Amino acid sequence: MKLASAILSLWVISFSAIAGPSINVGTVFDYMDGDKSTYLKRVYNGGGSTAFVRVSILEIVYKADGTSEEVPLKTQGNAAMRDGLIASPARLIIPASGTQGTRLLFKGIRDQERYFRVRFVPVVPEKEDEFALSTEETDAYKKTLSAGINVLAGYGTFFVVRPENAGFDTQINDTAQQYSVKNNGNTIMLLDEFKDCSVQNPLECEPVTKNHILPGRLFSFTKKAGRHYRFILIEGSNNKPMEVKG
Repeated sequence: MKLASAILSLWVISFSAIAGPSINVGTVFDYMDGDKSTYLKRVYNGGGSTAFVRVSILEIVYKADGTSEEVPLKTQGNAAMRDGLIASPARLIIPASGTQGTRLLFKGIRDQERYFRVRFVPVVPEKEDEFALSTEETDAYKKTLSAGINVLAGYGTFFVVRPENAGFDTQINDTAQQYSVKNNGNTIMLLDEFKDCSVQNPLECEPVTKNHILPGRLFSFTKKAGRHYRFILIEGSNNKPMEVKG
């Protein structure tokens, strides 16, 4: 399953200025192993002014037909008893050229794998944003931004919470016409850095892709004469370079 195109989200609040905040969340794919319950995610601000970042989380639910939807986190009785991924803190104040981290905590049953969209959205702070700024501080910050034209861009990352009993079971079927990889395990696996290149001209290649294969799903491709396929089969911390000739 190709998820890369659906992962990175960009919100433009206004138009660009070098002096404004500019955040970077690093990788847009993160994985919490079955024996872990917390994960530290760092956010970098390479801009010239402080970034005020709001962190929000939705759960990604995959349907039988392969489609998915993002839904609010479940609660157990009241809002304080969330079942899912929680960001602490959910508000980050990141100085220019600085770094801040939020700890992602999972609360709930780990009998099956779960997926979340974690969004990091820079905002112009308002009172309701709970950044603990005084009215004077908020007004002063707005004035620094209004001096130029600014871009506030946010990113959406894909976060995997593996089950407690995570296990890999990869089945490969290699025929003359087709190559397929079936995930019979209970946790996501990857075919990373997938390259489809010409044998005669190694520089003649299709765009490199990252392919996530969810439990129970199949990834396959037709083998074409004169093509050379390379990728890295990733099962958790185990990486195996693979080559397939058409």
